[in-house]
Amino acid sequence: MPLQDWMKIISVDDHVIEHPQVWQDRLPEAHREQGPQIIETAEGHHVWRYEDQLYPQIGLNAVAGKPPSEYGMEPVRYDQMIPGCYDPAERIKDMDIDGVHGALSFPSFPGFGGGVFQRAKDKELALECVRAWNDFQVEEWCAGDPGRLIPLGILPTWDPQLAATEVERLARLGTRAVSFPDSPVPLGLPSFHHPTHWEVLWQALEAADLPVCLHFGAGGYVPGFSFQNPSPTDMAPFAVAIATFSTNLMWSTADLVYSGLLQRHPKLKFMLSEGGIGWIPYLLERLDYTWERHRWYQNISRTDRPSDLFRKHFWGCFIDDVHGVNSRELIGVENILIEVDYPHSDSNWPNSRKRIAENLINVPDHEAHRIVELNARELLRLDGGR
Repeated sequence: MPLQDWMKIISVDDHVIEHPQVWQDRLPEAHREQGPQIIETAEGHHVWRYEDQLYPQIGLNAVAGKPPSEYGMEPVRYDQMIPGCYDPAERIKDMDIDGVHGALSFPSFPGFGGGVFQRAKDKELALECVRAWNDFQVEEWCAGDPGRLIPLGILPTWDPQLAATEVERLARLGTRAVSFPDSPVPLGLPSFHHPTHWEVLWQALEAADLPVCLHFGAGGYVPGFSFQNPSPTDMAPFAVAIATFSTNLMWSTADLVYSGLLQRHPKLKFMLSEGGIGWIPYLLERLDYTWERHRWYQNISRTDRPSDLFRKHFWGCFIDDVHGVNSRELIGVENILIEVDYPHSDSNWPNSRKRIAENLINVPDHEAHRIVELNARELLRLDGGR
């Protein structure tokens, strides 16, 4: 049956395009010149300048309201975006048009997990930039309608103790989740398997009861595409990356399930952001199959079945995934969340509610309600409901 009118859609993956003054309004005066600021190039593009490097606003990140025939990778100006990309009051209006009640929004300029600041040279400035973005989320982006715009935090990933301290601060501010690299290794950081490096952070996240969002690409690796050494002669089209987003999160899930940290930190929760869900039943089957045969001689748990760990610690997130919805019993209805992805190119805005209803057309009401709203309310500790 169709999605019922009384069900409130909570998107756990939207995006905010930071307005030009986010950091200039918040950084100490000594850091403003090297801090992020928007400049206009000779070609008329708006780009971010940070530590004397330029970062274009990629067009695909702000295509809400455009037909697919007008999508592109070229830099985009603010006056080429609809205001809901960067203005919270306008975002609420666009959510109303779309039939969406609540939204958790990831960064744009900093990268989905703050990777721009991880790679920065001046870590004192980078820490100020992380804190400024988090303050912007709580004090400006979400403040206008805190019941509908849900605050997300990023972390100073280069220092676990600083990250843990920021988690504690975010919890006091009312932040509901944090974004973290889907794999730390491509950023030059220790892996999820390191026995001690990340422990203080995992402990802080457990104590604060903050879910960890592992957004596709937040670790800096994009399938078939290199931001570090692009070569027009041998680089795959970006369509390869778009079509295989989920492979990053397949790796992340397997990595975490076999890492041992879930046993050490039984309250940790991971959201697999923008990865879809159709692949999850296969991966769970393969993880269990591997575990049955290979746990006896490898440094992995001999008692904890991977699929059981998944259902305790992971939530899959989808935008448009009919196959995944039809496989929901193999995933766990309680482990599925909905995404809208506004204003990115995978979003169905302004028809998200219609398309979600089409995905869920054969799903019973009580399961549909759990997928679009109740799971997110419980995971993010949101008030309200039917």
